[in-house]
Amino acid sequence: MSRSAQDPAGKASGAKAERIAAQLAELYPSPPIPLHHHDPFSLLCAVALSAQTTDKKVNEVTPALFAAAPTPAAMAALGADRILPYIRQLGLAPTKARHLAALSALLVERHHGEVPANFDALEALPGVGHKTASVVMSQAFGIPAFAVDTHIHRLAARWGLSDGHSVERSEADLKSLFPEASWNALHLQIIYFGREHCPARRHDPSLCPICSWAG
Repeated sequence: MSRSAQDPAGKASGAKAERIAAQLAELYPSPPIPLHHHDPFSLLCAVALSAQTTDKKVNEVTPALFAAAPTPAAMAALGADRILPYIRQLGLAPTKARHLAALSALLVERHHGEVPANFDALEALPGVGHKTASVVMSQAFGIPAFAVDTHIHRLAARWGLSDGHSVERSEADLKSLFPEASWNALHLQIIYFGREHCPARRHDPSLCPICSWAG
């Protein structure tokens, strides 16, 4: 925890976090998962594909891919060379194709074709880092996690909830400020807020529902 609950700065940050959480809950009471999927495996693949690519673009290419390979066994059998044409429009497509084939093979080999609800097991899969594992744990299995993407990292610093030093620091600070039961929803709420109200460029803080008072 980066702040003491007893010091004035910690209390001020806690009050600010409560007000931010209340505004986000009012704006996005039931935030949908932006990546289209039908089970933990398709969510894992979609999140792995979303690096350096928009969710919209991922959602455009995954229906055909998942129709061709709906299970880890089918994806592994498809192989990287045949996965690539389905995802060629995405950034880093050749690397992502290799990762999908390899992680699918390991799911079959190590986990009987099921996505494990375990951070260590997920992060041991090719192309699956801590952020991807956090998204899958929270959104597929309902296990509290606070996946910090670029939107969340940027807004945590902009709102003075973290110092922006690193994604790891932002995750730790946000977890210390917000109740664990709220993490899964807040992850989505902050992403939607960043996209709709708080862009990285050409942003007028005075017109922002949160930056106007929290910056």
